[in-house]
Amino acid sequence: MVTRLSHFFLRTLRDDPAEAEVASHKVLVRAGYIRRQAPGVFAWLPIGLRVKNKIETIIREEMANAGAYEVHFPALLPREPYEVTGRWEEYGDALFRLQDRKGADYLLAPTHEEVFTLLVKDLYSSYKDLPLTIYQIQDKYRDEARPRAGLLRGREFTMKDAYSFDYTDAGLDASYQAQRDAYERIFQRLGLEYVIVKADAGAMGGSRSEEFLHPTVVGEDTFVRSEGGYAANVEAFTTVAPDPIPIEGQPEAQIFDSPNTPTIATLVDHVNAVLEAPAAGEWTAAHTLKNVVLALAHLDGTRELVVVGIPGDREVDDKRVEVVFAPAEVEPATEEDFLAYPSLVKGYIGPWSPTGAVLGEESATGIRYFLDPRVVDGTSWITGANVDQKHVHSLVAGRDFFGDGFVEVASVREGDAAPDGSGTVTLARGMEIGHVFQLGRKYAESLGLKVLDESGKLTTVTMGSYGIGVTRILANIAELNHDDKGLIWPAAVAPFDVQVVATGRDVAAFELAEKLSSELKASGLDVLFDDRPKVSPGVKFADAELVGVPKIVIVGRGAPEGNVELWDRRSGDRDVVTVAEAVARLRS
Repeated sequence: MVTRLSHFFLRTLRDDPAEAEVASHKVLVRAGYIRRQAPGVFAWLPIGLRVKNKIETIIREEMANAGAYEVHFPALLPREPYEVTGRWEEYGDALFRLQDRKGADYLLAPTHEEVFTLLVKDLYSSYKDLPLTIYQIQDKYRDEARPRAGLLRGREFTMKDAYSFDYTDAGLDASYQAQRDAYERIFQRLGLEYVIVKADAGAMGGSRSEEFLHPTVVGEDTFVRSEGGYAANVEAFTTVAPDPIPIEGQPEAQIFDSPNTPTIATLVDHVNAVLEAPAAGEWTAAHTLKNVVLALAHLDGTRELVVVGIPGDREVDDKRVEVVFAPAEVEPATEEDFLAYPSLVKGYIGPWSPTGAVLGEESATGIRYFLDPRVVDGTSWITGANVDQKHVHSLVAGRDFFGDGFVEVASVREGDAAPDGSGTVTLARGMEIGHVFQLGRKYAESLGLKVLDESGKLTTVTMGSYGIGVTRILANIAELNHDDKGLIWPAAVAPFDVQVVATGRDVAAFELAEKLSSELKASGLDVLFDDRPKVSPGVKFADAELVGVPKIVIVGRGAPEGNVELWDRRSGDRDVVTVAEAVARLRS
């Protein structure tokens, strides 16, 4: 049946919604695809569902090609499985928790590893049942602190999540590759550019982890790539540490007065005025060691201070810090924290003191001290002396101070060396549209998923997890495919194949448009017929441009002669053709 706009549940808006920040949010609301219900929560209207369903159809086809089977779990799940795996607490404030009338704890699932694992445990017991890959397309819930950008960062969102089950590592590798290949086919069919980057597994756990990022200026992820093929998000980037330097023969550490130099910039200006210039010509921030105090809020409710020493020409990257110290939440140290540790002299903190105490030693302050990978043995630094208004120079790592370990928290810059030796990296912004993990045996071990192997012994199943953000993909496609007048959907996901617009007051135009719509529908095309009476051509054209059907047929003044105007929304071409030619061109 032809969809008639006079009866279709669609209302367009002329003005952008006040809360919209990005183009996709603005145009999807204005064109009648979604409506806001609460921050980060949207209702889907009929035309929006048509696009969403087309994306899901492509995903289902490629999941079938990869040998996966569809299931469907509820979004409302009990606490117990998530408590067994530790994620009831690990997810922290991001998890929607609730209780039923009897006081039993439930959650709105942010992801479904636990219940997928338990389903297979309930039904499978032998290696002969494996490999198995099952998936669902389901709504997920995460209590984002700052939901924004419409569908790109919401509290409720639709995902495809698949899980593979194997009893050997080689089997997991094969299942992982099958899903990875399916993702590439999906994104190619959707016309989405993507970069596959090495990623951190986060709360999911596991070993191998890769993200599919869509390069876009509105992306919330920063990733790096080299001309030689290396790619990773900044959280997973590993620093190429320099070789250690011989310590023997280096000058002794010296304390010097440094009044009013609590920042790296003021310190550099001061040392260039009072210290002998280095061989390179002048002192820079790269010669200094910045000591950043962080507070870790652990899941058990305790609070711990740590100090991280990084080169002074780098900043601490918030996302890298989150990954390093997860599942603890990381916060800047407060004034109360400094009062609790008077040995930390704000603005003059260092890993060494003239009394010989080392910051990381329990006997000194009880504060763990971590180092950037660049701070290798033999490197010499200018840093705080743990005395007000004083710094120290020629402080040598491995001789004068030591760390409790190395952490990757410093910012990544263009020109940094790729860890695989493939050259230097550049930085770009991207939006995550897919993520594949080799979970390994973490969840199977926690939940007791074992099968009998060929020798009749119980072996723990190894798993993979594979997610695609359906609603985020839709928003990304909208970001890519719009102009100042509205959406221009790619044919693969367009809500309709063609929109027929009847204009003017001549009955002949409406009759011809009716006949043309029926003929196009009979030929297999999905047709939206703008049959609204007493609506001006200008309003109809504006709505057609806003809604974004890529092919438009205008039936108006040429109707008595059997002519129509064929409008290609993407190219902008508009040709007057006969009805027969219009049908032939649209069908082709």
